[in-house]
Amino acid sequence: MLYIITALKPEAQAFIDRSKLQKSKLGDFNIFTNKDITLIVSGLGVKNAALATQTLINHFDITDYDVYVNVGICGASQKYKIGELLQIDAINYKNKTYTLHKDSTTAIECLDEESSEEKYEIVDMESFGFYDAVIHSPAIKSSYIFKVVSDHFEPHKVTKDGTKSLIFNVIDAINNIIFTKAKS
Repeated sequence: MLYIITALKPEAQAFIDRSKLQKSKLGDFNIFTNKDITLIVSGLGVKNAALATQTLINHFDITDYDVYVNVGICGASQKYKIGELLQIDAINYKNKTYTLHKDSTTAIECLDEESSEEKYEIVDMESFGFYDAVIHSPAIKSSYIFKVVSDHFEPHKVTKDGTKSLIFNVIDAINNIIFTKAKS
């Protein structure tokens, strides 16, 4: 099963439409499912991402074939193009670095609020919450964080339709990465 955690409904909508996911409730969360995918919309922030991810972990039996993925948008410096897909390998949160993959090349700064200042290279508000839930569940063998650059520290320019479009444009690339790694 592919478990996807998004913060916002527009981030989820591309997967919902593409995979014909059906809506239901799991506790306080909306989830969207088919026979291969379960997607949960967490809401903004570290705490919400952690709670949503933990809700999935607690509710579903984890197998060696399950993959947990956090997908969403991020702000980034001009070095990155709008729409660029980033696979996050490390998270900086509250002055500590957390490594997801040994060959860490792309780090994100997880903040507790939106940033309009270009103090960091890449920022989001949920990655650490997802990571914290997944890392404390040893049964999970495979997890990823993918972010799509939505703006250059101009969060006020991000729209619902723009967000959905950005995510829709990278679904195939995300699937290729996940399933290529699963085979190796």
